[in-house]
Formats: sequence, C-alpha cells, structure tokens
Amino acid sequence: MSKTLTKEQLGEILANAVCELEKRQEELNRLDAAIGDGDHGTSIVKAMRAAAEAARGEGLFKEVLYNVGFAAESQDCGSTSSLTGSFYQGMSEAVTSEEMDTDSVIRMFSAGLACVEKSTQAKVGDKTLMDALIPAVNQMQSMIDYNASLADVFEEAASAAQFGAESTVNYVAKFGRARNLGERTKGHLDAGAVSMAIVFRAFAEHFK
Repeated sequence: MSKTLTKEQLGEILANAVCELEKRQEELNRLDAAIGDGDHGTSIVKAMRAAAEAARGEGLFKEVLYNVGFAAESQDCGSTSSLTGSFYQGMSEAVTSEEMDTDSVIRMFSAGLACVEKSTQAKVGDKTLMDALIPAVNQMQSMIDYNASLADVFEEAASAAQFGAESTVNYVAKFGRARNLGERTKGHLDAGAVSMAIVFRAFAEHFK
C-alpha cells in the first residue's frame, strides 16, 4: 500500500476520475437540467480531461499540479472550469516534495479548498460543489497528526463528500441559475457536488 502521493499517481487518479465522470456524464447533465443549464456533466468532463492530460506533463510535482489547475481553468466551462482550476492551483502551492506523505497531502488539499474559497462565497448548505468539497477536506483535516494512512484519509474524505452531495437534495440553491428557482430546487441533487464526490472516490479507490 502506497504511503505517499506522487505526480505519477496523481495522473493515474485523475485519469480514473475522468473515466467515471464520462460514464456518468449524462446523469450529471440530467441532474443539472432539473435546476440549471443542463451541461454540468459535459463541462466537468471537459475540464477534468484537460486536467488529466496536463498531469502527464513533464516537470516537478508542484509545477505539474499547477499546470493541472491551469489546464482545467482554461476550458470554457464557466464556474465549473474556474473552480476546478482554482482547486488544483491552490493545491500546488502546498506541494513541498516529489513524494507527499499523509499530513502533507492533507495540507495540500486544505490549500486547494482555501483557494476555491477565494473564488466563491458558497458554503455548505448553498447547494453547490462546496457541499461535497468542504466536508471532505474538513474530514481530512481532522485526521492530521494521527498517523493515518492515505487509504484511510481518502476513504473518510470520499464518504464525507458523498454524504455532502446527497444532502444537497434538502437545500435551496443560493448560486447560479438555480437560485432563481428558489424553493423549487429542493428535492434535487446538485450536480457539482455529485461530481466532486466522484473525484474524491477516485482518490479513495486508488489507495485501497
């Protein structure tokens, strides 16, 4: 079982995440169509394909991860590409070596969340991708300095992200086109939160 995260592993994980997102692209589009533009599946696949491609590039881990974020951000996918790009670019700021141990990975994901929080005011309960991202990273942060394995950390994070995504069915949308529907957005999952949970699950599956 791997005890560190390298740029090569990141490339494998992102490629696997893209495969799962592609399988569920139409599902994500349908979820988004219920309360939004109906293109989230298409957008997140496009952004993550670019990210995965950049992850195969040359350079140090820090440089590659920044390029992953830049590639995602450069796609014309509205907030999907900009927030995805911000996440990985923020993560790159915390990369300190070519093999990141558990606590360093947790700090890296925390830096990614902090960067996204500079780009959006959305919080848990606003029916956005933050409903999956914030709980996932918070769960990771709770495990720092406890000598946890990456397998355990990502399994806990993926579970928190999934629970957060499922919880969006109870929320009223506060951002994007969906906010115009008000209470009518209750009863629908947020596609962005679901896709974020898919990405965290890809990390968990890699380290099993």
